[in-house]
Amino acid sequence: MSDFNKDDYLNDMEDAESLKNDPASAGSAPADDAKAADSGSAKPADADASAQAATDADTADNADKPADAGSDASDTDELTPLGKAKKEAADYLEALQRERAEFINYRNRTAKEKDVFRQHGIIDVLTALLPALDDIDRIREHSEMDDSFKAVATKIDKAFEKFGVEKFGVKGEDFDPTKHDAILHRPDPTAEKETVDAVVEAGYRIGDRVIRAARVVVVSPQN
Repeated sequence: MSDFNKDDYLNDMEDAESLKNDPASAGSAPADDAKAADSGSAKPADADASAQAATDADTADNADKPADAGSDASDTDELTPLGKAKKEAADYLEALQRERAEFINYRNRTAKEKDVFRQHGIIDVLTALLPALDDIDRIREHSEMDDSFKAVATKIDKAFEKFGVEKFGVKGEDFDPTKHDAILHRPDPTAEKETVDAVVEAGYRIGDRVIRAARVVVVSPQN
């Protein structure tokens, strides 16, 4: 092996100035620097692109959420065919019940009106026949009736009873100013209270309604 000579090795090496002036060496160095710069600038750009993509994705998700909520609400509000049928049936039932209640009220009102009109008709007929009825009562009291006349009078009385007409006013009953019309008061030392002594014209009523008060002669206690 040959001996190592330090001086010969150092003399063979190129100095720094010659390396700077060497185009090949200089070109390689800037190229390496450019690559490093490009790689460094590419990394932030990639990071920004990734951040922007994530932001866009979040925005899209947030935009889709209200739409999904609205669609869920619309799905909730929208009834199924069976639900629609049940709701329609309930509406028809409510309308039917309302119409039935109105019809019942109408029927009751017309029934009351019918009774009132019927009663007014009976009162009109009775009022027109009162003079004839008074004459029949006078004949009964003061004279004898033949059988045919008695039959006619009895039929008239039954006809009025059929329509709810009640005849009142009897000698000896207590005087009641709500149904008796006293045409004469006669004091009587034996009387303990006001009493009907004679019935001049009988009274008539339908239910609690007095059509005509009985016209009577009243005896009163003597003071």
